Amino acid sequence: MSPPIDWPLALPYAAALVVGYLFGSIPFGLILTRLAGTPDLRSIGSGNIGATNVLRTGRKALAAATLIGDTLKGTAAVLAVEYAFGADAALAAAVGALIGHVFPVWLSFKGGKGVATYIGLLIGLAWPAALIFCLIWLVVAALTRYSSLAGLAASAATPVVVWLISDLRAAVLFGCLTVLLWIMHRTNIGRLLAGSEHKIGRRDQEVA
Repeated sequence: MSPPIDWPLALPYAAALVVGYLFGSIPFGLILTRLAGTPDLRSIGSGNIGATNVLRTGRKALAAATLIGDTLKGTAAVLAVEYAFGADAALAAAVGALIGHVFPVWLSFKGGKGVATYIGLLIGLAWPAALIFCLIWLVVAALTRYSSLAGLAASAATPVVVWLISDLRAAVLFGCLTVLLWIMHRTNIGRLLAGSEHKIGRRDQEVA
């Protein structure tokens, strides 16, 4: 017989998960493009709500604002929960935030691919790892011109980096989040293997 759930202990983690999800599910790309009067973002390009698809509208400022919003909502989620419930609960909030971005309930669970929010979580939980992520992304992108490959490579290295500079629990967390990130990039991975992935600079790229 399994032991009873310690509800006073479990509730902060459940609340952290919900708070993280609500932060993560804010669709900045869709909100900003609607306020700017552009066509529905889901009818453009890949239909993705991330910054790359916003860029297809030709509005670079909106794409930059979407990137910032999707990043900082992850950071805000973990910092708010850490302040309210402690560092352990912040890890639960991180899970909720990435799931919220990828599967937002407001958009029939069809969201973005999660890279920007993933970086935002790193900023909130282990900011030096966020700098290393960006450095790896820049190097791989400069060498290959594949934004998707750069994101995949940087995320693959992240759990090890987090383990070295933070702790094992955070490393395991980012290992799980990396798996989700790779699943969301499965079409990109297929194109990379087939040699047909879109390179940086092409208007029809799909990497966000």
